[in-house]
Amino acid sequence: MTDVFVRRLAEVGSADAASAGGKAAGLGELTRAGIPVPPGYVVLAEAFGAALDASLVRSIADLPAGDVGAIAQAAAQVRERITSSPLPASVAAQITAAYAGLGLGVSVPVAVRSSATMEDSAVASFAGLQDTYLAVHGADAVLDAVRRCWASLYNDESVAYRRRLRLPEDGLAMGVVVQRMLRPRAAGVLFTRSPVTGDRSVVAIEGTWGLGSALVAGEVTPDRFTVSKVTGEITGRRIGAKLRLHSFKPNEPGISSSAMPVSLRGLPCLTDDEARALASVGRRVEEHYGTPQDIEWALLGDDPACPPLHGDPADRIRLLQSRPETVWAARERPPVATRKPRASDHVLAWLEKPL
Repeated sequence: MTDVFVRRLAEVGSADAASAGGKAAGLGELTRAGIPVPPGYVVLAEAFGAALDASLVRSIADLPAGDVGAIAQAAAQVRERITSSPLPASVAAQITAAYAGLGLGVSVPVAVRSSATMEDSAVASFAGLQDTYLAVHGADAVLDAVRRCWASLYNDESVAYRRRLRLPEDGLAMGVVVQRMLRPRAAGVLFTRSPVTGDRSVVAIEGTWGLGSALVAGEVTPDRFTVSKVTGEITGRRIGAKLRLHSFKPNEPGISSSAMPVSLRGLPCLTDDEARALASVGRRVEEHYGTPQDIEWALLGDDPACPPLHGDPADRIRLLQSRPETVWAARERPPVATRKPRASDHVLAWLEKPL
């Protein structure tokens, strides 16, 4: 029986996080819930296991959390071995075939995104610690990007974070999401509770023209909208200084950062109807998971300089990721022990328990 190293996103869900990784499992779960996401597939953790020499990472688990130099040296050696080693033929063949299927035989630009099997929980967030590659063209480039995503599991920051939390390295693996690139009119993030106050009655939206990578890179001050979950009213609106525009050309690899056209810098990247539609989708996702979410979104449409499209904005929304909100969730977790007036009362309460 042939080992399966690749699955379509529609074939995975939350229960598959151990094999697909948190990001891919979340995208598959959104697809199953009827939330549009860009088409794609996931290179499973089994492919990572088949390609990785386990002896490479044994020393990682013994690194002291505070020894930055030792972490950097060991992690660099692991990354170099992963990126320079050829993939097993069966793994490469399945990745290449799945990529060809995305373009119906035509080379198409894709986003290649890390999907670690230990990420995006309410206890710890690995957001930004592993790599993403945008506008990747061609099967060979996709194979190379997959290896680099695997290697990013051993970025210095990621290893140091795991050591601080005393997370096990045993069984740690990486899935990789490969999706068709979008050319959005606008993109950004939204939170189904206020990231500032923790208010769960609102949706907070941040966005900019073009690709959301400009926002992630900190190259723009985004537009911000606050939408009431109860009434749908936009209760807050602040237009940011959007000075840079991230974009890509279908036949060229990578993305470019250019000066934002002056005519767009002071214009809101969303209409009121679009902001309300995004808030509505955010509510659907929160209701599906039963907990506040941190969501990446893109809004399809024409060139930003053109007038907004007509029709239902919800039809043009695509979600790129959804993960549990962690900041306020951590603050709301109950203490391990019930507060006592005096330290000795904890001991007395334990001694009074029946055997």
